[in-house]
Amino acid sequence: MNMNTQRYRRTVNALFDNREHALKAVEELVRIGIPRNAIRVSPEQEVALSSTTGAYDTTKDEKGFWASLADFFMPDEDRYTYAEAMNRGSILVTASVDDALAEKAEDVLEEYGTVNVAEREASWRKSGWTGYPATSTVGAASASATSAGTTGSSSTMSARRPGEQSIPEVEERLRVGKRQVAAGRVKVRSYIVEKPVTEQINLHSETVHVERRGVDRPVAAGEAAFRERTVEAVATSEEPVISKEARVTGEVVVKKDAKDRTQTVSDKVRSTKVEVEDSRPSAKPAAARR
Repeated sequence: MNMNTQRYRRTVNALFDNREHALKAVEELVRIGIPRNAIRVSPEQEVALSSTTGAYDTTKDEKGFWASLADFFMPDEDRYTYAEAMNRGSILVTASVDDALAEKAEDVLEEYGTVNVAEREASWRKSGWTGYPATSTVGAASASATSAGTTGSSSTMSARRPGEQSIPEVEERLRVGKRQVAAGRVKVRSYIVEKPVTEQINLHSETVHVERRGVDRPVAAGEAAFRERTVEAVATSEEPVISKEARVTGEVVVKKDAKDRTQTVSDKVRSTKVEVEDSRPSAKPAAARR
């Protein structure tokens, strides 16, 4: 792949309490250039809410909220929170956008009334919601839903012969994902201000004066005394002419510096070990522990 043409994509999620506002936000996302097939609204249709106000039971998943988010790459904690929000009537809008459009998409979603998830979680906890359980059975419920169409008493256990019993060896595996969190926002806007200015200019004017003077002298030889004549003088005056010129006197540059970092994530995973104690005389010592 040519690295110069590689395009990076980002997933933007937003919750709405009003479906009409969510759909208007979707239309605006399309208008700014995000393909409609890259935008998803969950749930797609209005659903009847549970008559109870308790926490969402992901083990039943009757409305499919938890299952509908299965193909999103997000931590189980976020998935659990979004499923709880949809259970309480919220609408989730998810858009896969080019990195260059991500900030504009976030502005659109915020403009149309997206819910502050952190504040919403805090209000739920005050009413008794405990959040994502550390020893959640959600994964088991999801696996059961996936294998519901298979036959047999258990699709996750290998077939056993008559008279056999088994103890499974279980091991936890660490899954590390990532999510984008807001780290502050800078908005730069330009606006117009007016201020009075004064300038001084020198103006020139010419005024015509007419005066009559008494004279008594003989007509000079050759002087055409008796003829018609016209003398015209024009009075002039200068006035100020105002024009404006716009000049750029400075600029504010907004840019982002991007960098990647590697962070070590530490946690504990559990596993079970099966210990075999065989007191038979013919048992081999090598089989004592597995």
